[in-house]
Amino acid sequence: MLPVIPTDKVCGLACCWGADSARVWKQGAPACPPVVFPAMAEGGGRRGKSLLEAARSRYESLQISDDVFGESGEDDSSGNPFYSTSAESENICGSSDSDEDESTVLADGPSQLTREKSPETHSPLDSQSQDEEEGWSSLLREVPLPVFLDTSGPTRKMPASASAIDFFQLFVADNVIMNMVTQTNMYAKKFQEKFGVEEGWTDVTLPEMKAFLGYVISTSSHHCESVLSIWSSGFYSNKSIALIMPQARFEKILKYFHIVAFRSSQTSNGLYKIQPFLDSLQHSFDCTFKPSQTQVLHEPLIDEDPVFIATCTERELRKRKKRKFSLWVRQCTSTGFICQIHIHLKEGQGIDGLDTLKNKPQLHSIVAKNLCQNSSGKNYIIFTGPSITSLNLFEEFEKQGIYFCGLLSTRKSDCTGLPPSMLNNSDCPPSRGQYRIKMKGSMSLICWYNKGHFRFLTNAYSPTQTGVIIKRKSGEIPCPLAVEAFAAHLSYICKYDDKYSKYFISHKPNKTWQQVFWFVISIAINNAYILYKMSDAYQVKRYSRAQFGERLVRELLGLNEPSTTH
Repeated sequence: MLPVIPTDKVCGLACCWGADSARVWKQGAPACPPVVFPAMAEGGGRRGKSLLEAARSRYESLQISDDVFGESGEDDSSGNPFYSTSAESENICGSSDSDEDESTVLADGPSQLTREKSPETHSPLDSQSQDEEEGWSSLLREVPLPVFLDTSGPTRKMPASASAIDFFQLFVADNVIMNMVTQTNMYAKKFQEKFGVEEGWTDVTLPEMKAFLGYVISTSSHHCESVLSIWSSGFYSNKSIALIMPQARFEKILKYFHIVAFRSSQTSNGLYKIQPFLDSLQHSFDCTFKPSQTQVLHEPLIDEDPVFIATCTERELRKRKKRKFSLWVRQCTSTGFICQIHIHLKEGQGIDGLDTLKNKPQLHSIVAKNLCQNSSGKNYIIFTGPSITSLNLFEEFEKQGIYFCGLLSTRKSDCTGLPPSMLNNSDCPPSRGQYRIKMKGSMSLICWYNKGHFRFLTNAYSPTQTGVIIKRKSGEIPCPLAVEAFAAHLSYICKYDDKYSKYFISHKPNKTWQQVFWFVISIAINNAYILYKMSDAYQVKRYSRAQFGERLVRELLGLNEPSTTH
């Protein structure tokens, strides 16, 4: 049965992509409120609820998301699986290509709803013969939905007695932490041989390293600008954990902390000091969880702490050092579990350098290929932003059994091989909900209008199947199934960013490899919490994300005895 899912704006959901877009969305746009159906607001709650229930029941892969994303106890959004962007929000995804102000392209308006499907409506610059010569045709045919050839969910059943540290150590086990101990002691020894012995220094032990990690992780809940605030007498002091380790000892460990103490003569990787840990973490992600069929490639929100941004002066912002790397992920859309991480350094050489990728969007295919290198043959459906959307790339992945649905932009996407008639906007805007589609093989290029032109390229969804976008004021707006699916699945990623990005570690070291380390540790903790919420342990003690983080810190510090599940 083909799905029909209600959700709100498509464009607001695309804000997950791009550091610049994410920054604007994070600072300038209001938080996403739940959708309010007109029928429910007017006392017709039964009709609104039945619409929602019918829609949710048809996206089987998204059924577990309410519990995974919701905090413990009652959750205001639990009755509605999708977020919407308010009418005042800025359109920042760059998917519409008209010259007019597009800040309200997908905002609710007074125009009447139309269900008219008009693939015949073309812009004056349309050239049917040219498109047909290139293999594109307005004749549409059915494309079957790819059959998922794998299972999804956790690969290991954790006992009901499992604690926070048990889930964390699925990704950062004792042997990994012990390697940090060894490398830190090696670096301290070599450093002191060169610059002189430091009085009072003793080798780090495993419990000390766990406590060290716990102290830094605690900044994800308390958002203090400096981890040293724990030992202060100020607002961010924490006397309950400050007594476990003296501040002087913590600072010495922080000074010598290393994952890889020395560069190998055969290593040219700029992340050589953290690469073994990244490899170990990726292996643990692969071994502990199998994602659902639908996934997304994007850059998660890892920008500066919003509390700091809101309180600091403009001069402090200018002095703040910018990150020298970009972090991309492949993320399960039904749970939020981040399956794979890819790091790009700005100072990288050749086409691997981030600056090069920004100037030439087609080279983002490198990111996509790295993130999907272990995904072939399972018929995954992956949603992407404009910088990755490309006909050639999608066709290449289709041969590997990986299907895509991507937002297209004439400014940001590689439009090679696409019909020019579909990339030009008509002089007379069509009615909301109207769209045009052209096909080439199994590939569909969609131009959908909703107060602006939005284009999608997909080989995962049939162009003959229609869907619907439900809006707070305008009711139902017809759209192709691919547009509906894009909006429905991406809303979960926005919800992940909204709930989980606030729990990223706020400790900001100067060294790039350490910044990467604490970012991926934050992702590992979020993944651990997702597994916890899918386990029997959550039924015993229903911790919120903040409570889970606090329990993890106390267990790393040895203040609570963890269960013996390892």
